Amino acid sequence: MKAAVLRQIGQLDIEDVDLDGPRRDEVRIRVLASGLCHSDYHFIAGDFPVPLPAVLGHEVAGEIIAVGENVGGFAIGDRVVTCLSAYCGQCRECQTGHNHRCEDKPGAPDRPAGSRITKGGEAIRQLGNLGGFAEEMVIHHRAVTKISPEVPPSSAALLGCAVITGVGSVLNSAKVPPGSTVAVIGCGGVGLNAIQGARIAGASRIIAVDKNAAKLSAAIAFGATDTVLGGPDTAGEIAELTRGGVDFAFEVVGSEATARLAMDATRQGGTTVLVGLGTPDLTVALPITTFAMTEKRVMGSLMGSAAYQLFLPQLVTYYQQGRLKLNELVSREIRLDQINEGYASMANGEVARSVIVF
Repeated sequence: MKAAVLRQIGQLDIEDVDLDGPRRDEVRIRVLASGLCHSDYHFIAGDFPVPLPAVLGHEVAGEIIAVGENVGGFAIGDRVVTCLSAYCGQCRECQTGHNHRCEDKPGAPDRPAGSRITKGGEAIRQLGNLGGFAEEMVIHHRAVTKISPEVPPSSAALLGCAVITGVGSVLNSAKVPPGSTVAVIGCGGVGLNAIQGARIAGASRIIAVDKNAAKLSAAIAFGATDTVLGGPDTAGEIAELTRGGVDFAFEVVGSEATARLAMDATRQGGTTVLVGLGTPDLTVALPITTFAMTEKRVMGSLMGSAAYQLFLPQLVTYYQQGRLKLNELVSREIRLDQINEGYASMANGEVARSVIVF
């Protein structure tokens, strides 16, 4: 099969590779669509060191074509979506309903680099035990959930990361109540879905913040009530719109400047939610006295704090009801051999989400 392999920083190469069949607890998937997520771009750019060679890609919609032993609930022909939140079901986090924070994520420990992909005897890592930038995948069944075939594959693929992360950060992590004021800082794929989550939650005011005017226009279409073009006094503009700041500020970029902005834009008693991924050494100074005196809170959000096998069907219901935009999230459909061009467009801020279709 063909796969986009990362062998050196900054470049993905399309190669012919071999894929093992599914073993115990595994399924084999024919990939129909795979989204280009900014998280993978961090690995391509070298921001997060990872053993190479590797196949990246984790936003995948596909079809089950083989099922291994001990796998229940899946059959050949099922349409599915993958997610990074594979879980063991036994650790403390799983037992308390937080399987997105599983302490012992299942993978393939008997294969060097935890992979079912090889080339000439060389193991090629499946990043996150997925590896969706390929024509097929063999992964653990707990990284998969079934989905209605009425959702187009290119739209369905985004459910596994951009949508579940953005919408879930609002509905599950922060639990934004109706009538709240919300700011979303960063209007890429995840940010647009945080805006959608705020709209679904019934927020009274949803302020979209970005340095790219085109992204702000898109934010309005997804539910933002106001937009602020990033500048020297963005926090002041948000405070003026909301008489002192928002109840919830979602940082969806992953930088020190935007994290600081989110904290500054949060009102007394409000909550700053850190969603964006930066480099591993990224830090931001916390004004302890200010936070103590104003009772502000800071929290993180991982994969939308979602039990994805339950939350993803809920998202599909929102889509079917017309409450969640999915098709509109897809900026561009591309071929596998256009993947480097797709990431270049993302880096330049030209698109919210490109999706590889097979």
